Amino acid sequence: MSGDHSEPPADPLLAVEDLRTLIRADRGTVRAVDGVSFAVDRGEAVCLVGESGSGKSVTCESLTGIVPQPPAEIVGGSVTFDGIDLRAADTDRSAIRGARIGHVFQNPQHALDPVYSVGDQLVEAITIHREVDEATARERSIDLLGRVGIPRAAQRVDDYPHEFSGGMAQRVAVAIALAAEPDLLIADEPTTAVDVTVQARLIDLLRGLLDDGMGLLLITHDLRVVAALADRVLVMFGGTIVERGPVEAVFDRPAHPYTQALFDSYDGTTRLAERPSRDELPADGCRFRAECPHAVESCAGGEQPGFHTVGDGAGTDDHAASCVYYGDGYDAEVIQSAGRAVQQSATGDDDD
Repeated sequence: MSGDHSEPPADPLLAVEDLRTLIRADRGTVRAVDGVSFAVDRGEAVCLVGESGSGKSVTCESLTGIVPQPPAEIVGGSVTFDGIDLRAADTDRSAIRGARIGHVFQNPQHALDPVYSVGDQLVEAITIHREVDEATARERSIDLLGRVGIPRAAQRVDDYPHEFSGGMAQRVAVAIALAAEPDLLIADEPTTAVDVTVQARLIDLLRGLLDDGMGLLLITHDLRVVAALADRVLVMFGGTIVERGPVEAVFDRPAHPYTQALFDSYDGTTRLAERPSRDELPADGCRFRAECPHAVESCAGGEQPGFHTVGDGAGTDDHAASCVYYGDGYDAEVIQSAGRAVQQSATGDDDD
């Protein structure tokens, strides 16, 4: 009998375990990131979805320690990037940020320095991390501007941030994040301010980089972008992940009541409106229970419910939800039938 010569699975590029970040404000302490765990593999796109205030941006900024401290404080969890403990006191995170982990911020006008041309900022981003001369860095800067869809890149490279529209500034921010050819790109709403033609161009660019092995952690409200780019989806609410799974499974069979409510606020892939604002979230149990139409007594108390495999017939154990209904003693069909109704409403399909 021949032995098993299969290679063990490679460690993920990014591994996050039980990450917790508090934000201390006058009105009290907010658990902005509350026990978040996930991984991103090389060549994989993982998308964080959820409404404003769900903790997506704070999660991403906590990974490399760029979340403003104070008022924020990272109080627990581990972040490992390519075998490096990013939370260790002796780790030089500044040598990793920009060089190996690129970051596209949500507001590009605040991320760009108004007193330097975009070319100067691109050249700096390249030369600080790569041993190339300024002439070579300038050539790469022009190439990057062209790749992200800036017309007449050779002329615009010497313009200043205020001379660019919001959509063009967003593209410049993407170019700067890619300047040092990072292993991981964290992109916070990278296509929000651009038209559909430029959006398609950026998606093609990111797909090519994924094919070359770059990992992508994406935040977006645009479900079209999620469908076009993501391999896996993480749904966030109240600072924690409530559902996770392959993009097809989550889109076709939304399994958590919050995911269903979120998807129901879209007409297909177009956002209808923000969901109504709410009072302070529950401090224990399921963070969504105050709004959940299926909430029961066991949804309260203790920590956020653990993850259960959805068991929706998709043939994968990767689709899981943080909901008591998928545990023993509950009828998961109650939630799954609601998910099918949301999916049918979004696509216009009806059961036979």
